[in-house]
Amino acid sequence: MSGLDLAISPGERVLLLGASGAGKSTFLHALAGVLGPDTGGEEHGTLTLDGVHPADPAARGRTGLVLQDPDSQTVLSRVGDEVAFGAENLAVPAGEIWPRVRSALADVGLEVPLDRSTAALSGGQKQRLALASVMAMEPGLLLLDEPTANLDPDGVDEIRDAVTRVLNRTGATLIVVEHRVDVWAGVVDRVVVLAAGGGVLADGRPDQVLGDPGHRSTLAESGVWLPGTAPEIPGVPWTPPAAGPLLLEARGLAVARSGRGPAVLSGADLTLAAGTALGITGPNGAGKSTLALTLGGLLRPREGTLAAAPALAGTARPEPGRWTSAQLVGRIGTVFQEPEHQFLTNTVRDELAFGPRRLKQDTDGQVLAKVQLLAERLRLDGLLEANPFTLSGGEKRRLSVATMLATEPSILLLDEPTFGQDARTWAELVALLRGQLTEGCCVVSVTHDAEFIEALASRNLRAADGVLAAAADTRAMPEGPAAGAGTAPDAQVRQ
Repeated sequence: MSGLDLAISPGERVLLLGASGAGKSTFLHALAGVLGPDTGGEEHGTLTLDGVHPADPAARGRTGLVLQDPDSQTVLSRVGDEVAFGAENLAVPAGEIWPRVRSALADVGLEVPLDRSTAALSGGQKQRLALASVMAMEPGLLLLDEPTANLDPDGVDEIRDAVTRVLNRTGATLIVVEHRVDVWAGVVDRVVVLAAGGGVLADGRPDQVLGDPGHRSTLAESGVWLPGTAPEIPGVPWTPPAAGPLLLEARGLAVARSGRGPAVLSGADLTLAAGTALGITGPNGAGKSTLALTLGGLLRPREGTLAAAPALAGTARPEPGRWTSAQLVGRIGTVFQEPEHQFLTNTVRDELAFGPRRLKQDTDGQVLAKVQLLAERLRLDGLLEANPFTLSGGEKRRLSVATMLATEPSILLLDEPTFGQDARTWAELVALLRGQLTEGCCVVSVTHDAEFIEALASRNLRAADGVLAAAADTRAMPEGPAAGAGTAPDAQVRQ
């Protein structure tokens, strides 16, 4: 990000938009005083908060930042201690801290015991925890980096309403980064759009920026999500392929987050076939990610059976949980909810090449050609020499998907695949995955993105209350031939 001239008045509520990689998160880090040489950041020009630089000790406690990755700001092992930590460091009187803790947890809808392990929370629950920890500090400037990206629809409303209540009570200033504009359009009084090349593309009231036809055209071209406008998916018109051979079958499957933990989902009957798409939805903490990790052979089933059909297993034994890493590569590719958890190298280029080189099926020239193609399709070609950990949240997500696509797996498991994506990169990801389906890959997505489920003509299963069942949300279950993706079943559940 460069060339930014911007003044924000006390009490303003600002929605910060821009294409993936435009510098939105970097700007929030600078405002929070955490962008410096120690974190690989650089700063030119002037930036002040209440008349001093945000990193100045005089600005301590004035800002509260909720990061894109909630894992990266979790400090303590218990939920109550984590929420109290910031307030304690600000020397809030002891008698005020725990009422603040309980109030903040209630505001964000995180209904767990105060002594619950932070490591045992789901991704969405950790997102709520991070917000509660900041809200308990009662900062004058609240900085939110995609605070609802991995939350279920009810959770999105809860977080937005909780933030609104805090703002109304405290008069704090808000700057929120969120790709889905409609979530915050009714809360903010100003929309600022960063230009990809630096500077400001648009700045004004929400109705001015989002309603003006001239602005809308410019914003759509830059990848901004516009309310009431669906992204145009590139490529020729797509018809979902007919289902191919059976790949993976689960019977009476129960899954748990750890070997000794309780089952979070039980009694699931599920089949996956080549060329089909499946969306797994449900509230945060329902076991969706745990189910995906189990299907991917990265966790052992607690109960029941999970067996690969010959079309997937080949010469390997039927149980994916007993496969070696070499046997998993090329058969099942899993994209974690947190992209950083799967990065292994120091450059984007090497990260994309790692899987194909492990397979030893292509020449080095073929591997490099595959890397270049994927990088171009997912707008990473200008970042091939960058360290994966320095990318924006949306870029990290696209890289994590691309690393699995590079190995050409028969089953692709995606956990929140559209996190951090602008409208253009979302559409390009959909087009790429449609191509994978046409080539016979089975795509399974753990997601709250109903538009994504529909775009891939996915069957939709919902995890809730410990069971897996057919989803009742018809918005995510398109009717007609697209819904079935052929005549063979790609997913069955116990009713």
